[in-house]
Amino acid sequence: MDESQPTIQLDQFLKVMGIAQTGGQAKLLIQAGEVQLNGVVETRRRKKLVTGDRVATMGKTFTVDLANLNPEVDNL
Repeated sequence: MDESQPTIQLDQFLKVMGIAQTGGQAKLLIQAGEVQLNGVVETRRRKKLVTGDRVATMGKTFTVDLANLNPEVDNL
């Protein structure tokens, strides 16, 4: 990962996108194995995401777009 590339932590992303109401709720989702990053279950809540990463949870897939922080949402 390029150090100059913008990032957002997984738990923060879940909050910004409205998937989790609080940091605690985001933590529980992640630790329960309910979140996939690029097709693989991710249990590290502070995992850094970059533009183009795909986050799947609760039947939806979100494509990270940090330039707009308005990721595309695809229903599964």
